Amino acid sequence: MNSLSLFKRSFAHGVHPDDHSEQTAHLPIQRVPFVSHYVLPLGQHLGAPARPIVKVGERVQRGQLIAKPGAFVSTALHSAVTGWVRAIAPRRYPSGQLQSAIEIEADPYATQRIESTRPIDWHSLSTDDFIKHVQQAGIVGMGGAAFPSHVKYALPDGLQIKHLVINGAECEPYLTNDHRLMLERPETVLQGIEIVRQKLKAEQATIGVELNKANAIAVLQKAIRQGQYQHIKVVPLRVKYPQGAEKMLIQSLFGTEIPAGQLPRDLGVTVNNVGTIVAIADYFESGMPLIERIVTVSGPGVEQPANLIVPLGTPVREVLRFCGGLKQTTREVIMGGPMMGMPIASLDVPILKGSSGILAFTATETGKPKEYPCIRCGRCVEACPHFLNPSRLAKLAKVGWYEEMAQYNALDCVECGACTYSCPSGIPIVQLIKVGKTEIRKAKTKAASQS
Repeated sequence: MNSLSLFKRSFAHGVHPDDHSEQTAHLPIQRVPFVSHYVLPLGQHLGAPARPIVKVGERVQRGQLIAKPGAFVSTALHSAVTGWVRAIAPRRYPSGQLQSAIEIEADPYATQRIESTRPIDWHSLSTDDFIKHVQQAGIVGMGGAAFPSHVKYALPDGLQIKHLVINGAECEPYLTNDHRLMLERPETVLQGIEIVRQKLKAEQATIGVELNKANAIAVLQKAIRQGQYQHIKVVPLRVKYPQGAEKMLIQSLFGTEIPAGQLPRDLGVTVNNVGTIVAIADYFESGMPLIERIVTVSGPGVEQPANLIVPLGTPVREVLRFCGGLKQTTREVIMGGPMMGMPIASLDVPILKGSSGILAFTATETGKPKEYPCIRCGRCVEACPHFLNPSRLAKLAKVGWYEEMAQYNALDCVECGACTYSCPSGIPIVQLIKVGKTEIRKAKTKAASQS
């Protein structure tokens, strides 16, 4: 591939934060021990929360269905361990809010094997039945958004997915769980892709991987040749943030811009994260629903960085304990990546389906810069991958002019944080835009209810 073609494999604008992946990119995935208590929120995905089907005091098995989807845009929830339901009550969410959850006490004498699993013959399933299986398996977008995967696959009449895109960019600093999956389980990644591609009747599948993961690119390409996966290819991408955002990834791969107000499926494309694809492959291979995920534990404030298989509902405190704990200089712990993740309210909050990372930072990294007035330098505009004017949107949000924010396409913001990262005045631009977007949506909901 020549240098010109590499230059094209990206999108306009964006930023280049320090990668920091060297802390964990070389560390193989390992499994954390089971702990005594697990908390499984019913709404750890976008959409309606799941509905509990178990009662307090009931014994449950690892992998057992404990909550059914609450609506079409919802998904199932399964027990991560064998044990007893001790409570169905509000529990603290990573954001600090209270949310209904199922608390399970693990049986200390159980083997924690999944006894009732068996392969599922996906070849014989219709597309509709495949979609139902994905929902019942509780599978969501594993990159952090936790959008129910089956919703992406259920298309309105007249639409057809022609191209399946796999997001292997993993552009958030520090995070390496997808990188390790591609290195350690390339055949599973390809099997999952082929399952989804065939069930959606897509013509082609493309895995987009940033060039800082050259070893993963080589491993996948070798596996494709050996397995004769004729409809799958790997495309190297320039290292830039937010390369992994859906619309940015599509633009990088195909040179196609998704118009405002449209979704990738409107152009015949659907995007899945590497972790999501592996979860689908594991489910059809063994019958195991989504009850655990890979989490990168990293940052200057953690004693022993790691890539870990963690049962859902495990308290963050227990994961950090396995990694040697936090350094005394730690000041903040973030769930997710440093650009789009959130500071957690307590170390007792649980690992969720969308928890891609636990990052610990010291005062050196978390000290908030003094905020100065906007100098109209335009750096946030140059950074925004959606060609918005973040400075203007932030100013409108500050004074509560939410209708004007909507007119300037505030809802097109994907909250990647590139604007805040690039601001020399230390203005929390993306945080202000988030507030404005919330108010815009509230106003729309109110107007719809009154019409």
